[in-house]
Amino acid sequence: MTVRSTPPLLVAAMLAILCAPAASAQEILRYRTGTWDPDTLGNHRAVVWVEQMRGAVRVRIPWRRRDLHPDQIETIVIDAASGERITNVVRVEVNREYGDFVFQPKWAPAEYHFYYLPHTSTGRRNYPTIEYLTPRHSADSTWIARYRLADAQLATGQWRRLPEARAHEIQAVNEFNSVYPMEVIATAAETRALIAAHPNASMLLFGEDRSHPIRMERDLPHRWIERGAFRPFEGTADRGEFYAFQIGLYAIRDIRDVRVTIGAFRSDRGTVIPAAAVSAFNFRGVDSKGDEFTVPVSATAGSVRALWFGVAVPTDASAGSYRGTVTLSAPDHATRSLPVTVTVTQRSIAAHGDDEPWRLSRLRWLDSRIALDDEVVRPFTPVQVQGHRVRVIGREVRLGDDGLPEQIVSYFAPEATRLIEDGRALLARPVKLTVEDAGRGAIRWRAGPVRFTEQRPGRAAWTVHSEARGLVMRLRGEMEFDGTMEITVALLAQQTVDLDDVRLEIPIARDVAQYMMGMGQPGGRRPESYEWSWKIEHNQDAVWIGDVNAGLQLSMRDEHYERPLNTNFYLSKPLVMPRSWANAGRGGCRFVEEGGAFVVRCFSGFQTIEAGDSLRYDFRLAVTPFKPIDTDAQWQTRFFHRYAPLDSIQELGANTVNVHHATPINPYINYPFLTPDTMQAYVDEAHRRGMRVKLYYTVRELTNRAPELFALFSFENEVLASGPGGGPSWLQEHLNGDYIAGWFVPPLRDAAVVNSGVSRWHNFYLEGLDWLTRNIGIDGLYIDDVAFDRVTMKRVRKILARNRPNALIDLHSANQFNVRDGYASSANLYLEHFPYINRLWFGEYFDYDALPDFWLVEMSGIPFGLMGEMLQDGGNPWRGMVYGMTNRLPWAGDPSPIWKTWDRFGMQGSRMIGYWVPDSPVRTGRDDVLATVYVRDGRALVALASWADELTEVDLEIDWGALGLDARRARITAPEIRDFQIERAFESPRNIPLAPGRGWLLVIQ
Repeated sequence: MTVRSTPPLLVAAMLAILCAPAASAQEILRYRTGTWDPDTLGNHRAVVWVEQMRGAVRVRIPWRRRDLHPDQIETIVIDAASGERITNVVRVEVNREYGDFVFQPKWAPAEYHFYYLPHTSTGRRNYPTIEYLTPRHSADSTWIARYRLADAQLATGQWRRLPEARAHEIQAVNEFNSVYPMEVIATAAETRALIAAHPNASMLLFGEDRSHPIRMERDLPHRWIERGAFRPFEGTADRGEFYAFQIGLYAIRDIRDVRVTIGAFRSDRGTVIPAAAVSAFNFRGVDSKGDEFTVPVSATAGSVRALWFGVAVPTDASAGSYRGTVTLSAPDHATRSLPVTVTVTQRSIAAHGDDEPWRLSRLRWLDSRIALDDEVVRPFTPVQVQGHRVRVIGREVRLGDDGLPEQIVSYFAPEATRLIEDGRALLARPVKLTVEDAGRGAIRWRAGPVRFTEQRPGRAAWTVHSEARGLVMRLRGEMEFDGTMEITVALLAQQTVDLDDVRLEIPIARDVAQYMMGMGQPGGRRPESYEWSWKIEHNQDAVWIGDVNAGLQLSMRDEHYERPLNTNFYLSKPLVMPRSWANAGRGGCRFVEEGGAFVVRCFSGFQTIEAGDSLRYDFRLAVTPFKPIDTDAQWQTRFFHRYAPLDSIQELGANTVNVHHATPINPYINYPFLTPDTMQAYVDEAHRRGMRVKLYYTVRELTNRAPELFALFSFENEVLASGPGGGPSWLQEHLNGDYIAGWFVPPLRDAAVVNSGVSRWHNFYLEGLDWLTRNIGIDGLYIDDVAFDRVTMKRVRKILARNRPNALIDLHSANQFNVRDGYASSANLYLEHFPYINRLWFGEYFDYDALPDFWLVEMSGIPFGLMGEMLQDGGNPWRGMVYGMTNRLPWAGDPSPIWKTWDRFGMQGSRMIGYWVPDSPVRTGRDDVLATVYVRDGRALVALASWADELTEVDLEIDWGALGLDARRARITAPEIRDFQIERAFESPRNIPLAPGRGWLLVIQ
């Protein structure tokens, strides 16, 4: 192959580099880009020029590498003109500062390329394993002997007499892979000299512009050696801009509890940017619930901490230079300050600079409180409180004197599509929290009254204060408009107390407790009895029990709860076992039939609370369904789940496009802001056609193309998860090894890292959603597994409701009931989000040969007020229609023939009556052949599906009056549906044949 240099994409970088003592003069390298195949040669090379032909030449490459062990990585030498590999190469010395080589040139004058990070890739395409080649001996023994290049001979230094080639460039395969200037390390000698120049300092400070994010934690960049420490920093901002900048802290000694002080910025004219307008992101922030927090900042000796700041320049600021000071202090260390000047131009900028991601003005989004308010979103209604009754849409909770639910009533009809007046009681008896004093039995509390502390449209909150036997119990409960109750119970010991048990008992009415999901039980019929215990290997702290129109999810935690990772990464950050409920393995739950109830009894076992200590027994109760099922939306919204030309999508009958990443309008995962013009053109065209466009956009992982990436790494592991590193070469070559490699798209070199869980990155994500809906006009989100909590999801829905009132959210998940994901049922794991989403797509590894109960509970969404679609191998279209589900274009099947059948029948406005409805007008009389009927205007569409292992025939039991039909005049036909069924007429509802795993769509009219 022919490999040649290309014009620089970087500004021609001239870098004066002091050599190690063996070098005789200062060397200068240029940093540029080149063109070659990185998959075979790696991403970096040095360009060496040989002036005269010799049998052996020497070269020193002062590459100043950030990787820790260059001596363990091969260097491949290529003749630039022919592309042939030079095999007669001897590595004299290879270290991080330079590499000394002797090699035999093919000809001269000529250029040679030293590829110093070559690697191989194995493993899965989207989760590659990159291994760097180890050095191998390739030189001919005769050549080595001739030039006295054996190992023992090299020690004499005779090789230095050989003619010298010259290294004149360091090249990266593209600008994105370049190490210049922030990853060009200072030498050890340069670092020592800089430290010696500041003999009384325990830290050195360096100002740095946003255009050069600090990337290294173990090394000083060489540019800081040239500039020196404590030099005043100057930046330029426009009026109205949020101007981001950095201060690099180099720790000469260990430093703990670093504090920051920033005063106002003042101009020569006396105008002021107040200190309140300055953000110090590494020191303080606002979490995803809107609470302010501070961060302890420390640095170990020899490390670099990047500290990010931002100045909110007022829109009416006078042009000129504004001077301020950033002061850092720490116990037992001298206080150090850095002057900072921000020159404000005459130009005004819109949206604080947020429309241009390179400005990093969006860092201010990290502290956003957007949509943290009391607004109620459709279809929910404000919370109503009357006495001890709290009512939300379709549900009512009656509180006992202890502040716990005495009764819960659901007003959902059995089909869950509408509300009714006669409610269904969920509880056989009141919920109880029993505290047993060791040897003395259950404590009888002196309970205060239930006091409602909040009564707002979005929530109602109450408290109960109780005392007994040296214990104080403080209960706080709240119920939100979506039907979720959060109960916080704090036990405070006034004296040391031994407790035999703390036990929560929820006696669910036996007729309600039909199904169960969670705590190790896949969704389906609930067992007669069951026992469960806490295990860190299992992502299990919740269980749902109920029926289609009445159910309850219990989740248990304490004040130390942190949302674990999910989707292949659970074991990297598992559940934090609650100190109270788990109790070092003593806690668990038992499920038993008892006294006409199915009792959930969760216990903590024996424990001691020391005087002055406390334990938190928090739990959440979510009452389902959350909302009436919107069947019309199911029939009307037809997804095409891939980026494609809109005319071709529309021809297939789809009207809603889900656009993934790795597409022309949305190239990089979870950062859909880098191609706004092409994205907006696509969205505008869709709107002209009456179509909708939704984006893949979530927070589970983040592309390496995000401009804020290195700022996020400066927050240690608050935003980006700690892990073993590895993964694609870019991550290994530009990050510091403490991360989890996520999804990788080879053609785009889009290498993601995994987020750490709930963090203020969620605030950024929400502001990003607001920006997308306001500026691009997207019509909602496709979320591929949820990595944030229900508070964030609620904020998501509010933003969509304000900017795009008819926006949609559909949630996809692969089956997480496996060892990697902690044996979690996806529906149970994400139940907290279900009030705010529109559709499920569950998903890879779901078993569509499973029993109907599994379909109903785990995949359909119906017991929770949702409907879904199928994915794995296209699903089963006959069984799917029993739940109103199809597959999704263009994934493993074509639902458009069924869509056309819907339109011919007139599914809009029909009433869906599932087989689970006790008085369904169409029944089969069998448990392995099920019927769901869709009724409207004197006709019915019956979905029949078989779970039988053999060919069967069924006799339909039809309530003709309920259908509004005359049995004597009714006709039963099967319309032709491509790839589904042939056309057929049935003389009667008897002896209808069904093949195993198949079924019919029958029209009765």
